[in-house]
Amino acid sequence: MKTFKPDPRRRLILSAGGGLLLSAIVFRRANAADEIEIAMSGTPTGSDVWFRPNGLWVKRGQAVRWVNRDVGNVHTTTAYHPDNHKPLRMPKSAHAWDSGYLLPNESFVVTFQETGVYDYFCTPHEHAGMVGRIVVGEVDAAERPYADTDAQLPAVAVAGFPDIASILKTKR
Repeated sequence: MKTFKPDPRRRLILSAGGGLLLSAIVFRRANAADEIEIAMSGTPTGSDVWFRPNGLWVKRGQAVRWVNRDVGNVHTTTAYHPDNHKPLRMPKSAHAWDSGYLLPNESFVVTFQETGVYDYFCTPHEHAGMVGRIVVGEVDAAERPYADTDAQLPAVAVAGFPDIASILKTKR
């Protein structure tokens, strides 16, 4: 009969592997906690739609998750960018995004790497004023970005963008 002799190297390898697994889980949870949620919603009749909050400040490298909380509507989060057939209303070096249509409870995440102001909209509801603005990092509170492209957007959309000073004041 063979006797069992513990191998200290095996125990070390198993301990190290378990530690790496635990570190990965903790790191993933820390990153998820660093995400900020923006809810996409509307009234039950669909007569009013919105992003909540529609003005947000985030740190550079932080992620934003848009979640469709509207049980009766599809929504998108789409950057104002020529790639999306819209005027540029975000930093030139940043990457454009378009979530595509999100059904109820579906979500989409963007991580913001470039400092600046990002304007976005919901494709089917831009004409209803469903727009938002994200400020990344430190920008001039008195700035009125993208005023030169306002005439290319629906007036209700332009009116829906919160000013930078109010976003920086709440830093939420």
